[in-house]
Amino acid sequence: MAKNSSPGLRWQRDLPDATVRYFQDFLPQKEAGQLYTTLLREIPWRQDDVKVFGKVYAQPRLTSLHSNSLSTYTYSGLTLHPHPMTPALLDLMEKMRQVCDHPFNCVLLNLYRDGADSNGWHADNEKELGKHPQIASFSLGAERVFHFKHRRHKDQRHKMELHHGSLLLMEGAMQEHWLHQIPKTKKVSDPRINLTFRHII
Repeated sequence: MAKNSSPGLRWQRDLPDATVRYFQDFLPQKEAGQLYTTLLREIPWRQDDVKVFGKVYAQPRLTSLHSNSLSTYTYSGLTLHPHPMTPALLDLMEKMRQVCDHPFNCVLLNLYRDGADSNGWHADNEKELGKHPQIASFSLGAERVFHFKHRRHKDQRHKMELHHGSLLLMEGAMQEHWLHQIPKTKKVSDPRINLTFRHII
């Protein structure tokens, strides 16, 4: 675990085939709370059916896709038509450029209503994202545990808490070689909002 001089960086971990950077206090608590309230109220949340391994089921969370430049985005057999970027989303994306100068052009928001909502093992590796996509994951609300594991090196399994107002950057070849998830938990009863910024080609 190594640190560098980036503003607000809590830690940086260079993993096999990937780099993870974590900014625990990326947004001040008051500002993060205001953004949480704004997104909870203004985002057009919806629950879609997805197809995984040939089976269709309702996603165990609510989602919303936003972009000013895309017509559609497809994952897990689901084709989404993005809503426009809101002022709050554009402001957050601009703030992220302080630590990650990457040309993000869309954001997928997830609303975990409580600990029963989850996101199973997966990688953000859709072909529309390119070879080695850089993913910026921003968290608001309840703390949830983030798990990630290497596809081949079975000893490489990690977990960490994602805090209110934090930013996690998954960089390098992480989406090719690693899987990640947000598992169910009975310890959490409050909502969490997660925003994953990405660049779709």
